[in-house]
Amino acid sequence: MAEFSQTGWLAVRRELSPRGKWILGIGAFVLPLFVWCVVSYVPFVWHPQVLLTQPGSVDYFQPGMRVDKDVFADELAHARASHTALPAGVPANPVYLPAPHEVLEAFYTAFTTPPASHDGVWLHQSLWHSIQIIFWGFVLSSVIGVPLGIVCGTYSALARLQEPFFEFFRYLPAPAFGALMVAVLGIYDAPKIAIIVIGTLFQQVLIIANTTRKLEYGLLEAAMTLGTTRLKLLTHVVVPGVLPDLYRDQRILLGWAWTYLIVAELVGTSSGITWYITQQARYQHFDNVYAAIMMIGIIGLGTDLVLAFIGRRLFPWDRTLKA
Repeated sequence: MAEFSQTGWLAVRRELSPRGKWILGIGAFVLPLFVWCVVSYVPFVWHPQVLLTQPGSVDYFQPGMRVDKDVFADELAHARASHTALPAGVPANPVYLPAPHEVLEAFYTAFTTPPASHDGVWLHQSLWHSIQIIFWGFVLSSVIGVPLGIVCGTYSALARLQEPFFEFFRYLPAPAFGALMVAVLGIYDAPKIAIIVIGTLFQQVLIIANTTRKLEYGLLEAAMTLGTTRLKLLTHVVVPGVLPDLYRDQRILLGWAWTYLIVAELVGTSSGITWYITQQARYQHFDNVYAAIMMIGIIGLGTDLVLAFIGRRLFPWDRTLKA
């Protein structure tokens, strides 16, 4: 029977050293970046198109134009047979897959280049608007969902009364309520916030209720034996007992809220980072599109790391927050 080694990188549930965590964490980003670089810079890996440098005698060719390799090969063969000027070009990927250095440049130029259209917005304006949508949507969802989840996790009768409906409702796609939210709340930010609330609230109640049920029943039994009231049972026993897990759940649910952002911002008037991405894609500035998408990920990951750091300070006894 094979034995598992408890030393090395593949040790089962063994605490990693700080150095090991840094190495693996950096590797999680370096490996995809390496694949992206190979696809972008190594011609024989993919590069299905040719970026024209000289149009030659082909009347519809233009410098900087991208054409498929077979089209370029046909036109090149035709020019040779006709003894006319030959077109020239270099292997290239489609315009929708910019190279890493182009996206890196876009991280700077996207903040310094004016919008392409008169009704466009700057990237920093779009990001700030989207952050506000996420903030208010998640705050409203938490104000309702956290107390409901704690109550459902504590009292079985209330859980049975509410959770079947929440289980049903969480399978309904939040974007399906877009037209209804616009009719009720107007075309501006309110329906966008409502979509994020709908997308996270019901999941939030169910997850927090499940977390609350994991609290050791002996603590509740001891409090009830000592004659505590229902309100004090919640505020002095249940909430302090589940607070570290509740904090971790909120970090995860905040990530879910970000996943609803793009869909939410398509409801009513287009705005925020979604509007910026749409505008840049319209003008085929895909380096800016990638930069904007990555900025969403950077903001989300940065927020999560900050919350994780705060969690380790608030709940130093909780091992799950040290991962």
